[in-house]
Amino acid sequence: MKKLNAAAYNEVRTWIYRNARPLELALWQFDFENGSPERVADMLRFYQNEDGGFGNGVEPDSWNPESSPYATMIAAGMLRGIGLAEQGQPILEGIFRYLESGVHTSERGWHFGIPSNDRYPRAPWWCYSEELNAVQDMGITAALCALILRYGSGHGALYERACGYVDQILEQVAARENFGEMGAGALGILVQDIEAAGLTGRFDCRRVKEMLPELVNRTIERNVVKWAEYTPRPSEFIAFPESVYYPENEAIVETELDYLIDTRNPGGVWNITWTWFDLGEIYPKEFAVSENWWMSSKAIEKMRFLRAFGRIERGF
Repeated sequence: MKKLNAAAYNEVRTWIYRNARPLELALWQFDFENGSPERVADMLRFYQNEDGGFGNGVEPDSWNPESSPYATMIAAGMLRGIGLAEQGQPILEGIFRYLESGVHTSERGWHFGIPSNDRYPRAPWWCYSEELNAVQDMGITAALCALILRYGSGHGALYERACGYVDQILEQVAARENFGEMGAGALGILVQDIEAAGLTGRFDCRRVKEMLPELVNRTIERNVVKWAEYTPRPSEFIAFPESVYYPENEAIVETELDYLIDTRNPGGVWNITWTWFDLGEIYPKEFAVSENWWMSSKAIEKMRFLRAFGRIERGF
């Protein structure tokens, strides 16, 4: 079994310390050095706006300072990851306040992209497109509703709106073919949070639970050659051996673990698998900065994955 040895671990760590934003450095310290979750939250607050939402490049491919549902979802995910998503946290209360405002929503939920994105450096998928929103809105709405149902029961109007969105999502699932980039993962989170919140009597998730393993298996790219491109690898859905999606995917997970150890840049971390294409020619400096930010973020994700499956030598 291939493992990341001590020297390789220290190369990754050194690269993070030299290149990461303070936010990702705090995440690294939390995950691998017994760092404080409050330190992560403190760094995250620099990306929060007065309206409670998040923007300001917290998602490195979009430099729009305006709050957006997607950037807010990213910040909420970080809070959950460090265990600070409890009710009463000021940063989370700000998120709920932003979501309560109803900005960038429609009858089907929160929007993936927002019009003001087009005024700032960005990846092409962040150019505002109603057609793209029609595909991607379900995933972001499912993820935000999961947060609200799990932690936002004290926000009556927002909570009821989320319940209505969830009803729509559960009704649409059987007939929908394109779930967007985030759909499969977000649906899994939604089901987990409905169960954790004791809401299975309110929402019938049986059909979604039955279809999710097949949807995830269909979404995972199994051609290793294509992993050099931007494609969904097993780790996007299977973060640890206890995952409900791990059975029947053991072999492809092991393949990805080996792949990560083999493809790390000597002395550093992993390359990202995408560019800004033509917009990278318009914003070359910004993309270079974004690329470095992403390399830090993705390195932390990959190291978590390796550690969860026992692929980092003991002691780290």
